[in-house]
Amino acid sequence: MKYHPILLMNTLLNLWRSALLFSLMALCLTAFVHAAAYVQAPGQKPDAPDRQPVAARKRAAKSKPLTAADHRAAEQRLANLGYWTGKVDGRWDAVSRNALIAFQKVEGLKRTGQLTRATFEILLNANRPSPLEKGEAHIEVDLVRQVLFVIDGDGTANKILPVSTGNGKPFKSEGWTRDAITHPGRYQVRQKIAGWKKSPLGRMYYPVYFMYGTAIHGYSSVPTRPASHGCVRIPMVVAKEFYKTIPVGMPVIVHSGDAPPPLPVIPVIAK
Repeated sequence: MKYHPILLMNTLLNLWRSALLFSLMALCLTAFVHAAAYVQAPGQKPDAPDRQPVAARKRAAKSKPLTAADHRAAEQRLANLGYWTGKVDGRWDAVSRNALIAFQKVEGLKRTGQLTRATFEILLNANRPSPLEKGEAHIEVDLVRQVLFVIDGDGTANKILPVSTGNGKPFKSEGWTRDAITHPGRYQVRQKIAGWKKSPLGRMYYPVYFMYGTAIHGYSSVPTRPASHGCVRIPMVVAKEFYKTIPVGMPVIVHSGDAPPPLPVIPVIAK
């Protein structure tokens, strides 16, 4: 069967047009379906953007290990804020750890002594602690936060240490029972003894007495909570230097957040 050339050409042209029209319709339908997928239903809240990559980056930054440079920067920052770090040498040793514990106590953080990325960030943005009182150089023992401040004559808190004071529990010594209390009040350094001092309750390292038998002294155990019989325990690694720094007669303020009453003035009776 033979077809006329013109008829054959018209037939092929019609087929090509039909195929082109079908392709255009398919393309429009696909675009419509994709657009409909993003149409918001009435009352429906818009979808939040995908924040997973941002959150993942933040988690990665927080979990990023601290470098040796970070530890040195943390040690320097603690020293700048007045915490007793000793020589800033980049070594994260017992003195550095005790300085960090004192910082965590002052800032109300968990008292771990561990320098984490989160603690490091808080440290970089912290301020120097303020003393309870200014004026002459003195010592402040904060019973609530369990820290000791050495205050300079210009009212600046320096040499901040973690301490452990009386735990409040009854104990028996030399035949009589009393409570393990570090009494708030105003005192003065009365006596200093170099080296070890043996007492009925144990040995004290470089004790600095401020109230009868109560002293600030080095001890092998300085937990983050009150644990002593009434003395103020400080870390062994700083006890000798503390002994050398503090003069006899220096005022000592023991407080629970409020200033103790002033010492009574004893009138001089003329002879």
